[in-house]
Amino acid sequence: MQRFEEMVDRVENSGRGWRNVSNAGSPATSPGLVIGLSSGLCYKRRVQFVRKTVPFINFPAREINCKLVYYGPGLGGKTANLQWIYEHTGTNQKGKMISLATETDRTLFFDFLPLDLGTVRGFKTRLHLYTVPGQVFYEASRKLILKGADGVVFVADSQEERLDANLETIENLREHLKEHNLDFGTIPYVLQLNKRDVPGVLPVEALTKQLQIKGEPVTEAVAISGQGVFETLREVARLVLAELKKGG
Repeated sequence: MQRFEEMVDRVENSGRGWRNVSNAGSPATSPGLVIGLSSGLCYKRRVQFVRKTVPFINFPAREINCKLVYYGPGLGGKTANLQWIYEHTGTNQKGKMISLATETDRTLFFDFLPLDLGTVRGFKTRLHLYTVPGQVFYEASRKLILKGADGVVFVADSQEERLDANLETIENLREHLKEHNLDFGTIPYVLQLNKRDVPGVLPVEALTKQLQIKGEPVTEAVAISGQGVFETLREVARLVLAELKKGG
């Protein structure tokens, strides 16, 4: 894989640049949103046809697009995370919240441009946040949402009675990443221990011992009230940017 700096140099010096992302989205979405389900947004591949996918760099806007997936057991707080971030992000920083529904499941996503992430070689980072809300009836929905992910937040339910569901979903996550040729061992990943305010939660130390797999950052959260939500987002964004600067 080429380093990001090398790719920027080659494209800028060619005088051609990359195709503009701004016209690639559907009329109902913000630029580059719908492609997150079918391609990596951040740095994984070079794409040539806008109809199929969108370039990972928006040169006119000087933006890098990264896909972050919120994954976890049903009703664990994935949607609450996205809704809190969306509702507490400035209007001029974000696109629309989009919900794609099927007969049994739906996908929720939006994009926004954080002001505090800094830049990579003069490029700002636009984050595209995805989740499959509620209880997922078809594993195909979970699998599809992970395609092209640049980072993952696992939203764990802290209740003792949900421990098995957490463990099962983590195994499910690892299997689906592998099927997309994504390495769980290296992908930016954060474990969020959610619902810390409800009765019957396991102690942080005990839950971390059960669910932490590779020394990933662990955050505590009460997503419905915003506690720990942006802290979690900053952690996974930091890891994604570090991977991007490293060039994989």
